[in-house]
Amino acid sequence: MSNNNLGSGRGGASPYDDDTSSTTSSAGSPIPDFNASNIQLSTVAPAFGISSSAAAASGLQTRQPDYLDYDQKGRGIFSIMCTNSGISYLVGVTIGGLYGLKEGLARTPSSRWKVKLNSVLNHCGRHGSGLGNMMGASAIMYSLYEGVADSFELDAYTGPIQPPAPLFAGMMTGATYYMRAGPRVAALAGTIGLGAVGGTFALYSVLGIPYGSKGWLFF
Repeated sequence: MSNNNLGSGRGGASPYDDDTSSTTSSAGSPIPDFNASNIQLSTVAPAFGISSSAAAASGLQTRQPDYLDYDQKGRGIFSIMCTNSGISYLVGVTIGGLYGLKEGLARTPSSRWKVKLNSVLNHCGRHGSGLGNMMGASAIMYSLYEGVADSFELDAYTGPIQPPAPLFAGMMTGATYYMRAGPRVAALAGTIGLGAVGGTFALYSVLGIPYGSKGWLFF
């Protein structure tokens, strides 16, 4: 049987009928919108080689980046207090523990291993916890006093004495910690605290170290 008979057996349909029907069916689909009037070239200018100055000269408005809000005064009192007290407690526990290790080895009543270990643990726990608690409590009081001085803007009333907040905090921390021992002892402790902060500031000034660069208490 010839190819013509095969074509007539299908009702004389042309081999191009399928293409014609597909073209006809797709003619009703919507044509996509290629309107680019809403595109801001200033946001994609580097991708097309357009500099920001050229975009500004052509009248395109450059979109400014968004920034997060920043606290001009720095960290809050609670955050500073947690940092100072945590570091102070760790430093106190470490120093007290090392001193307790020395005392435990020197004052052990026996050379037996168990007795010596018990003596070391007792001295480390007593001296470490005592010094750590003392330094942690002092750091909390210092942070609170420094926060109060900053809140009342004490630097606006002290003139050339700057910064006054750490000096005030050091003095008040010493006086408050020893206030139960009497006014004379409290005044002496406050003077020592004031001198410690002032001496640190003077030493940092001589060495060229930014004051407060360590982020801990008045260091």
